[in-house]
Amino acid sequence: MVHRVGGGVYTVALESGETVEAALRGRLKLEEREGDQVVIGDRVRIETTGDGAQVIEGVLPRETTITRSRFGGRTVKVLVANADRLLIVVAASHPKPRRELIDRLLVVGELGGVVPVIVVNKMDLDGAAEVAGELEQVYVPLGYDVLRVSAFAGEGLDGLATQLCEGIAALAGPSGVGKSSLVNALEPEHALRTGELSRKRGTGRHTTVSSSLIQLRCGGLVADTPGFSDVGVWGVPKEELDRCFPEFLPLRSSCRFRECSHLHEPDCAVQQALAGGVIDSGRFESYRILYQESAA
Repeated sequence: MVHRVGGGVYTVALESGETVEAALRGRLKLEEREGDQVVIGDRVRIETTGDGAQVIEGVLPRETTITRSRFGGRTVKVLVANADRLLIVVAASHPKPRRELIDRLLVVGELGGVVPVIVVNKMDLDGAAEVAGELEQVYVPLGYDVLRVSAFAGEGLDGLATQLCEGIAALAGPSGVGKSSLVNALEPEHALRTGELSRKRGTGRHTTVSSSLIQLRCGGLVADTPGFSDVGVWGVPKEELDRCFPEFLPLRSSCRFRECSHLHEPDCAVQQALAGGVIDSGRFESYRILYQESAA
């Protein structure tokens, strides 16, 4: 499994327990794959050349993917392969959580086959309980776990460890919410770089500059991803987007039209549920924005 990528060098953990550095075979660089040819979490086949160098000869099919795409372009970048969970980290305050960004990241998890978990950090701050309660009211009924944690005060770390100590988990969220600080709070010896919140802009500086999987003592692997300040959903067929909203799923078959956009068609079950207060208006607005982006 690839544990680190940087500068054309791939650090690979072998089944024997040995770790080697490998280069990518030239022909693999020409293969068309979603995003980069090889990313952290990829399972690969390694061969030793005549001069003793290690070369990646093949990449096994990915079971799950966590992707990122940016506004203004349709290029999809795979950040992590074969992850089990996507921890969407927000702060109760400083910076204030943005519902639309949470919904975007939930879609990323649903699309890639990864289990999303919402983590509310900085629960030690004033007003944090109210903020977390509002998020729980929206997302828990949809089947998403919402964890209350504080890297500073050590609150909720047992629940966080449960999510991080098995398989591969990726941390995603805006800069400044404390993703690296949470891993440091669990296992301080990793000493991941953290950045102070920018007082001028009210947002965090990007501090994670390399792609790597971190081996925890408890057995899990953590991918500490760069901050997601803008997450597009380019490449998502608009007719598939509603499958990424759990509250829409039981209603899809009740719409008059098979490929209903749920935006303007008559006899739309989703629109009726929205009017009746069954579907949260903020969630529907996120869907509407994402649908328009995917249809652009």
